[in-house]
Amino acid sequence: MDSLEFNKIAGAVLGTALVVFGLNELSKAIYHSPKPEKQGYDIPVAEAASTDATAAAATPAAPAESLGKMLASADPAKGQAVFKTCQACHDGTKGGPNKVGPNLWGVVGRMHGSHEGFSYSEAMAALKDKPWTYEALNTFITSPKTAIPGTKMGFSGLKKDTDRANLLAYLQTLSDSPVPFPAP
Repeated sequence: MDSLEFNKIAGAVLGTALVVFGLNELSKAIYHSPKPEKQGYDIPVAEAASTDATAAAATPAAPAESLGKMLASADPAKGQAVFKTCQACHDGTKGGPNKVGPNLWGVVGRMHGSHEGFSYSEAMAALKDKPWTYEALNTFITSPKTAIPGTKMGFSGLKKDTDRANLLAYLQTLSDSPVPFPAP
C-alpha cells in the first residue's frame, strides 16, 4: 500500500469522525434537553399508617370467601409449586437452616419472631406473644409490609386467594403435628 492510499483512508476516517461530531453538536443545539436536578425517578411510597382510620384503609380487603372454605379446597401440591418462590429466602425442611428468612418447618402455630437462631426485625419481635394462625399467615403473605409495618421481609406478597390457600395447605404439611384448618 502506498502513502497516497493510506492518506485517502485516513482522510475518510477523519472526515467521518468530523461529520459525526459535527452532527452531534448540531443536534444538541436544535434539541436541547435540560439535565435534571436529581438523577433517577421519584417513586412515591405510601407512609406507614399513623392513625387507626388510615391503618384500616391500608389493610388488604377480605377474600371473597372465607379462609376456611378456601383451605378446604386447597391443593398442597400446587402450594408446593408456589413455595418455590419462597425457597429463595426460606427453607422448609425439618431442622433445616435459616436463610435470609427463618426456616418455615412448623410455622403454623409457632409464635411470631420466635424461630431459634434468626434475627427478626423489631416489628416482628414485638409480636412474639402471638401465634402464626392461618388467618395471620394469610394476611401476612398477602402484603407483608402492610400486615406488619417494619418487617424485614422484602417480598411484595401473593395477591391471588387460591395461591395463598394452596401455600397455606402446603405449609400445614411442614409439621410433625399439623394444625387443623379453620372451619369453613
